[in-house]
Amino acid sequence: MRVITTVEEMKALSHEARRGAVFTMGALHEGHAQLMRECRQLIGADGLLVVSIFVNPTQFGDASDLENYPRTLDADIALCERNGVDVVFAPSVEEMMPADVVLPQFSAGELGTVLEGKSRPGHFDAVATVVHRLITITEPDVSCFGEKDFQQVVVVRQMVADAQLDVNIVGVPTVRETDGLAMSSRNVHLSAEERRIASVISRSLAAAASVASSGADAAIAAGLEVLSSEPAVVVDYFDIRGTDLGEAPTTGEARALVAVTLGGVRLIDNAPLTLGLVR
Repeated sequence: MRVITTVEEMKALSHEARRGAVFTMGALHEGHAQLMRECRQLIGADGLLVVSIFVNPTQFGDASDLENYPRTLDADIALCERNGVDVVFAPSVEEMMPADVVLPQFSAGELGTVLEGKSRPGHFDAVATVVHRLITITEPDVSCFGEKDFQQVVVVRQMVADAQLDVNIVGVPTVRETDGLAMSSRNVHLSAEERRIASVISRSLAAAASVASSGADAAIAAGLEVLSSEPAVVVDYFDIRGTDLGEAPTTGEARALVAVTLGGVRLIDNAPLTLGLVR
């Protein structure tokens, strides 16, 4: 496995093999490993699997959040090697965003103003912009994204369509702990008691799915009722949306999405569900 830190070296790699990419901000865990395995299946044993590790400063609205974001490069590289990665691309901020170069900027549009975007203005513009930069550098045929950040998947697919990039964006189902909590780099900031309480998030999604045949309003009410059982959990939103994150349909496939704060840690999750009585 090679570790590359410059754009020039990354772009100089041969394009003879089918190429897959997983873009991360490090602090890697089993959820990221699953993305690597899925990407490997898609490109084949002879393909070139690239994992980027880059903490994008423009995605953080709070300077302290950026400062406290876990950085575990040595452990991340080891996890990549265990999972058959061919190339780790770990550039500096200066390499990714050189001061003397004007880089293309992207807007997430209305998608960037709802759900996570409402609480984190400009976040998805930054995501779309940095993913465009990473795609143009690594030039993959396919790139896998975790559905835990479902809004990010939708935003990236829209950016790829708008920019007419020749890459297939594949969403990979959320990897969960044994109690249902979605794996996340932020989970390490939870105390043991907060970690126990956090399982209420996935239970709220399950409750919403269990009554989804009665419609979106019933599903939202069921999810919020479960969350209310844990006073330490502060709910930002619990919402039902269409699979494109537009208005929820009366019947058919939809997505339940939730964001809470627990012990000062922001946690998000989502799950698919089917609304109404589909005949």
